[in-house]
Amino acid sequence: MQDIVDLLWRVHNDPGGGHEAALAELDVPFDEGQALQLELLARWLEEGKVVGGWKIGMTSGASRNAMGEGLRPFGFILADRIFDSGATLPLDKLHRGQVENELCLVMGSKLGAGATTEAARNAVAGIAPAFEVNQKRLTGGAGPGLRVADDLSNWGIVVGEAAPIPVALNEMTVTLVAEHNGEDRIIESVSSPGHIDDHFESLATLARRLAEYGQQLEAGQRVITGAYGKTPFAHGSYRGDFDQSVGSVAVNLA
Repeated sequence: MQDIVDLLWRVHNDPGGGHEAALAELDVPFDEGQALQLELLARWLEEGKVVGGWKIGMTSGASRNAMGEGLRPFGFILADRIFDSGATLPLDKLHRGQVENELCLVMGSKLGAGATTEAARNAVAGIAPAFEVNQKRLTGGAGPGLRVADDLSNWGIVVGEAAPIPVALNEMTVTLVAEHNGEDRIIESVSSPGHIDDHFESLATLARRLAEYGQQLEAGQRVITGAYGKTPFAHGSYRGDFDQSVGSVAVNLA
């Protein structure tokens, strides 16, 4: 396992540097991948980094249940990779990947083992429109366990202003927009029904899953729960418009 963590560490610090080729040949079981991911996180913590939040994967669209029926792996988000809406991110540092509109849940209190959907909702202080920045560090043939070990491709998130939880959150529609010379071009508009798991069920699942590995959600952490619109990295400005009074989030790729 140590050799795999060493390779993952190199891939995270030098994406596209060729280290991913050695990983591509490995068959990593799903649960082992989750443990490897936390070993990778430990490396970041040794470097002085701090956990700023978490993600839960395989909850929406074509990726739903893609690793197995009901399997919902988690990933970590580093605190210094959480940016305010309007941030400009450098494409040369990002390597290759995509930005995805996701709802961000802002934790108001701790949540851990035995979490229920009701407890999860009560633990949330507010919600915010967000982008997940996904960095494609592995080759296309990487298996599910290795993808989990690689932190489910997360590089960071961009988060807008928090808002109260709307009554009709599960009916929310999210529109991904590209802005160019003052004009908007809609890339994708996606509605929640039939597309994404209930956000608070996802949060409860995340809390229970983290507890299996000795982790828990903490007050102030940010959680993302699944993709709506998505678009590959390209120079330009992008905006996510979330209805139900959730608001908008913007990011510039330069």
